[in-house]
Amino acid sequence: MRNEDNTDTTGRAINISRLLNAPIDLVWQVWTNPEHIRNWWGPTGFTNTILKMDIQKGGEWNLTMHGPDGKDYPNSSIFRDIVKHKKIVYEHFAPNFIATIQFESRGDKTFLSWDMVFESRELFLSIIKNHKADEGIKQNVEKLENYLAQKLSVQ
Repeated sequence: MRNEDNTDTTGRAINISRLLNAPIDLVWQVWTNPEHIRNWWGPTGFTNTILKMDIQKGGEWNLTMHGPDGKDYPNSSIFRDIVKHKKIVYEHFAPNFIATIQFESRGDKTFLSWDMVFESRELFLSIIKNHKADEGIKQNVEKLENYLAQKLSVQ
């Protein structure tokens, strides 16, 4: 039975956390600047074209992910909450999920917590089966870590 207020995310969420070897200013910049995020966003083998990225509450985020299979995957989201150096929340459409990314400064490192909560368990299972989103988010964080390391090596 589903929770009436939809707060029970059991069986319909993907979660990942990581201690990133970069200061929060840099982590925030590579998450919120389209010139950076296009270089690391998505699973291994994907590239991106950022069409719009309006980092503010109610702002649109539209991008096309170009897959290693040669297909284009349009993505559309609305930012629901932005708190500088603390949190990014966006609602993604088709498939429908809410992503919450939280940032916590830990000296010269940043603790990242990323949750994706899908509209239903059925949608969650379909996305895991057909798109391997659980593996994709791990690859996405690995690409972020590699990108941050590149940025730090040229500073």
